[in-house]
Amino acid sequence: MPLLPPRDERYAAFQRRLLPTLPPETILGVRTPALRSLARQMAHSPDAEAFIAALPHRWFEENQLHAFIIAAERDFDRCLVLVDAFLPYVDNWATCDQLSPACFARRHADLLPHIRRWMASQHEYTVRFGIGMLLRHFLDDDFRPEHLRWVMDIHRDEYYIQMMQAWYFATALAKQWHTTLPILPSLPDTVLRMTVRKACESFRVTAEHKALLKKTKPTSTH
Repeated sequence: MPLLPPRDERYAAFQRRLLPTLPPETILGVRTPALRSLARQMAHSPDAEAFIAALPHRWFEENQLHAFIIAAERDFDRCLVLVDAFLPYVDNWATCDQLSPACFARRHADLLPHIRRWMASQHEYTVRFGIGMLLRHFLDDDFRPEHLRWVMDIHRDEYYIQMMQAWYFATALAKQWHTTLPILPSLPDTVLRMTVRKACESFRVTAEHKALLKKTKPTSTH
């Protein structure tokens, strides 16, 4: 295990409240900038290779460090291998959402089939990761309307999957309003309510659009 930066017990207590799915004793309270700095120091070194091969990790901060090391990988194909090896061990929303490899932005056409594969997984945080990658990379120039259907067709009860679906649709409303709005009534009630709440909290959605969203009702429940 790498020598982690200093702990902050008050920060640990704060993180434990944000990460209720993790055993509290596994959260040490190391701040994210310090972990990112350590990841930059370790990246592409033998120490990093040994560390990312040593799964599962004991501490939340080790999983965070692992995610940041992967994010620094510049080779797309190797990065995919590292992501696929790590995802089954991701056990919380923070590590899932902070696993965001920069090299994925350069290979969208190659990334898309893997996003679909991740979203079809049985593992909760792998599904969340797949939706998150679609959100980050495919709501601008490479957006296609069928992407909305891909996310809508995920019928899972896990809170952290539904919350990522809502985040996806709320962002889609900000970026692709006219395509996204008509499909909202087809969303499951829980996802729709989360989506409307998130969109109404967003500065990127106009007041006029927020007023329309508050009137949206589901056509069915799942």
